[in-house]
Amino acid sequence: MKPDAGTLRVVIVDDEAPARALLREYCEAHDDVAVVGECGNGFDAVKAISEKNPDLVLLDVQMPKLDGFEVLELLDRPPIVVFVTAYDEYALRAFEVHAVDYVLKPVGRERLDTAIERARERRRTAAPAPRPAALAAAARPPGEHLARVLVKDGPNVHVIPVARIDWIEAQDDYVGIHAEGRTHLKNRTLQDLAEGLDPARFVRVHRSYVLNVDRLARLEIQAKDSRVAILKDGKVLPVSRAGYARLRELM
Repeated sequence: MKPDAGTLRVVIVDDEAPARALLREYCEAHDDVAVVGECGNGFDAVKAISEKNPDLVLLDVQMPKLDGFEVLELLDRPPIVVFVTAYDEYALRAFEVHAVDYVLKPVGRERLDTAIERARERRRTAAPAPRPAALAAAARPPGEHLARVLVKDGPNVHVIPVARIDWIEAQDDYVGIHAEGRTHLKNRTLQDLAEGLDPARFVRVHRSYVLNVDRLARLEIQAKDSRVAILKDGKVLPVSRAGYARLRELM
């Protein structure tokens, strides 16, 4: 039967089949809740959530391929989220990205009922979804820098280790991530992405460019107080005075 407009449409994401089965059983005890999808890993979750557009996702944190925070970062319209996990150390990060609840395993029926009621209330109040930058920040432990960048390209997800990034360019509301001869567009600002990168490796050499200093071959003076960075592959990037000062600190 097709869910009606008042039904809370749910996608369950957990890499353990017994956990998914238990959550489905608890959800189906509610007349106004319909489970419209189940996923066992992060890649499948991104696809299913994008296609089915559920009201609520019951989301595990630690999963193969992508973790729960990375799944949310890749979504154009993040749904209401209840994290369901065996680990309590992610709770603060979960609420920083406006999760409606955080349920520890083993999950009891009454505890999940409470989470579902909170999701109903969140849907009634139509609270705004978290910004992608907040989701990305939550995807890494405090004090750690990004180890990889995720880019959604239609139904595909590209996982780019930061060590493979050559340089990054601002392109309106997107950034162009240049890595190994390819350019990947990501819906983030350059400032947001740069804040997550290791400043000992990545330098904002210009308001529109961030450079992996391992790719720098040399700096050249182009005119008075004007310099350019020559990369090892021959690419030329402009360098502002502030960018040059940042480079000098590392050289």
